[in-house]
Amino acid sequence: MLNLYRRHLYFRIWLAIVGGVVILTLTANWIVREAAQNERERLSAVPRDVVVLNDNDVPIGSGKALRVPGQGLEFDVNLSDGRAITLRVAPRERPSGTGGIAPWRTPFGLGWMIALVGIAVGLGVYPVVRKLTKRLEALQRGVQKWGEGDLSVRVAEEGQDEVADLSNRFNSAAARIEELVRSHKSLLANASHELRSPLTRIRMGLELMGERPSQNARDEIARNINELDQLIDEILLASRLDAKEADMGMVEAVDLTGLAAEECARVGAELALASATQSDALTVHGVPRLLRRAIRNLLENARRYGAGEISVELASTGRRAEIRVNDRGPGVPAELRERIFEPFYRLPGASERNGGVGLGLALVKSITERHGGSVRCEDRPGGGASFVIALPN
Repeated sequence: MLNLYRRHLYFRIWLAIVGGVVILTLTANWIVREAAQNERERLSAVPRDVVVLNDNDVPIGSGKALRVPGQGLEFDVNLSDGRAITLRVAPRERPSGTGGIAPWRTPFGLGWMIALVGIAVGLGVYPVVRKLTKRLEALQRGVQKWGEGDLSVRVAEEGQDEVADLSNRFNSAAARIEELVRSHKSLLANASHELRSPLTRIRMGLELMGERPSQNARDEIARNINELDQLIDEILLASRLDAKEADMGMVEAVDLTGLAAEECARVGAELALASATQSDALTVHGVPRLLRRAIRNLLENARRYGAGEISVELASTGRRAEIRVNDRGPGVPAELRERIFEPFYRLPGASERNGGVGLGLALVKSITERHGGSVRCEDRPGGGASFVIALPN
C-alpha cells in the first residue's frame, strides 16, 4: 500500500479527496452537535411559567419551571393558600440496545455514516481522477521514450486544460529539437563532403606543383583556400541561425534602399523602385549585417548562374517590403524551387567549378525567416529567375 501511494499520483489524489470528505463530515457533525448543545443550554437557562390547576381546572397556584443540568426539570410553585412547594422531574433515560434508531446516535453509528459517505465519494471520484492521471502517465511515457533517444515520439493532446497545454508544449519542443538535430546532422554530413573536395584539390596541387610552381597552380590553390574559408564561414553562420536563442546582433531600423544600392554598386547590378512605392515603406526592423548578407548572396547567385543583366527591384505591398533580384539565367524548374533553399543542394548539372558551396540560398531563407519574412523563387518574364524576399515593415 505504501509503495502504491508513493508511485502513483492518481492514488494520492484519490485518497486526498476521500480523506477531505471524511474530515468535512466529522467537522460538520461536531459543529451541528455543538450548536444543538449550546441551544439546549440557552433554553434551559430561561425559566418558564407554570400554573397549578385543581380538579375543576381552577388555578390554585403558579410558579416557574427551570431545567437543571444533569437533574432534569425543577418546578418552584406558590399555592394560593401560601404554601411553597418544589417539584423535580428526573431526566429521561436513553434507551439501550441495538434496535430502532438508537445505534445511529452512538459513535458506532456515526462511524458507519462516515464510512458510507467515504465509499460513495470514493466510487464517484475514482473514474475522474484516473482519467486525469492516465493522461499524465501517457505524457510521462512519452517523455521517457524521448529521453531515451526516440526523438519522433509525440503525446496525444486531449482536452483544453493544463495537461493538454503541457502536452502541446512538449510536442512543439520535441519537434523543434528533432528538426534541429536533423539539421545539424545533415549540415555535418554535407560539410564533411564539401570540405573534402577543396582539400583534395589543394593536396593534388601541392604534389604537382614541383619546385617552381606556376602562376596557374598558385591561383588554383588560392581559389580553393578561399572556397574553404567561405564554406567554414557559411557553416558557422548557418549553425547560429539554426539556434534561435543565439544573439545575431542589434535590431534596428534598416533602409533597404541604401543597403541594396551599396550591394548593387559592388557587382554592377541595376537598382529600380516599383511604381507608387514610398521610401518610408522600405524601412524594416532587423540586423543590418544579416540583411546585407541575404541581398549579397542573391546577387552572387545571380552572377554565378545567371547570364546577362542582373537587376534589383524594391517594392512595398501592404505591410511588407519586397526585394526582387532578377537574372537572365536558365531559371529554376518549378518542382525544384523549394529544394534550392535546402543546405548544400545544387541544381542538376551545376559544377563545383562555378563556385559556391550550396549554402547561399539556405542562408537567405534562414535570415529571412529569422526576420519574420519569407523568400521564394519565380520565373522572370522574358526568361531567367526572380528571387523575392518579403519582409514585414
